[in-house]
Amino acid sequence: MGEGGGRKDFGAFWVAQTLSVVGDSFALIALPLLVLHATGSVARMGLLTAVGGAASVVAGVFAGVVVDRLDRRKLLIATDLVRMVLYALIPLAWAAGPQIWLLYVVLPLAEAVGMLFSVTYVTAVRSLVPADRITQANGRLNATAAAAGVVGPLCAGVVVAWFGAAAAVGVDAASFAVSAACLSLVRFRGPLRAGQPAEGEEAPERVGVWRELAAGAAFLARHPVLRTLTVLLSVFSFLTLGLNDLIVYHVKHDLGQGDGAVGTVFAIGALGTVVGALSVATIRRALGFGAAWIGGVALCGLALAAVGSAGGVAATAALTALFLGCVSVAGTCSMSLRQEVTPEHLLGRVTSAHWTIHYSAAPAGAAVLTWAAQHYGTAWACLVAGSCCLLIAVLALLTPVRSPAPA
Repeated sequence: MGEGGGRKDFGAFWVAQTLSVVGDSFALIALPLLVLHATGSVARMGLLTAVGGAASVVAGVFAGVVVDRLDRRKLLIATDLVRMVLYALIPLAWAAGPQIWLLYVVLPLAEAVGMLFSVTYVTAVRSLVPADRITQANGRLNATAAAAGVVGPLCAGVVVAWFGAAAAVGVDAASFAVSAACLSLVRFRGPLRAGQPAEGEEAPERVGVWRELAAGAAFLARHPVLRTLTVLLSVFSFLTLGLNDLIVYHVKHDLGQGDGAVGTVFAIGALGTVVGALSVATIRRALGFGAAWIGGVALCGLALAAVGSAGGVAATAALTALFLGCVSVAGTCSMSLRQEVTPEHLLGRVTSAHWTIHYSAAPAGAAVLTWAAQHYGTAWACLVAGSCCLLIAVLALLTPVRSPAPA
């Protein structure tokens, strides 16, 4: 495949992934509003979110096996088309009146399929760009995903205000149709399934499903850098998943500001994510993997430690942007390294195992962090969590993660 063709394929893949994020953003706004408009119950909204989240976690356990067994290009297209059909059912059903039960069927299925798409897209990047451009490609994908995560909800709000929440879900369905059309134009390099090992790799022996599930975790356990990263990132997620709630609480409770100020803080924070994602390739090239990852985590710790004591909206927004920008740098470095060092036929299972382990304790951490803020104050909770993040960076200096170019 020529260089021009490779750029064209990555461009189409880039557009498809961005549209997928926009579609998810529309669903994030429109589906809870459908519940609220029909029932007036915040508890029913929370139940819908919980059911969808649980389905995503369960799907994540098995996604790697599915991704490594099937053609990844076809799987990406299929997951987009399935979500298009699922979300299209909602406005069609709503034409006859609210059908709340349908949401509790559609959203878990859509979230499960969405997790399958996410794992597949991570594994497919290596088949689109050369190894030395993986970090740059991931940075671009993450930057547009962050931007889409801001623009999507804004557009969804406009559509809901003008045409209703059901119409916004219809737009969501259409976005997945366009994404599938873009993916149909993409041509990947090299093997796209476990039965087609990359050049130089032995063909994997097909084993039982449970052994295949364990294979991803086993590879993480054997690789000294990935093993350490998975442990450190799991602790990091435990400490930081509740930060969004803390920022909202700080702005509204501690600073006495309104919803508009909250939106401003998160909009500026999203810009930090975009800047971090666009600069990560340059940072890693200049500093090496270890310094880029450890430095990003250390700056995250400093920003988190200070955000709870910020005396105004501007300071809170700046610290939020610093935190999210450094999360973007460290996260992109970590994801790129997994793509670079994992054998092709294991990439889906390793990605799935990492995400499952990485996020398994994070919800409990969010509950602990917000409980601490409620009882002891936002400043104290942020200071302790930020200090622990700094400790993670210090510990990483004593491990193989510090290497500038892990094998």
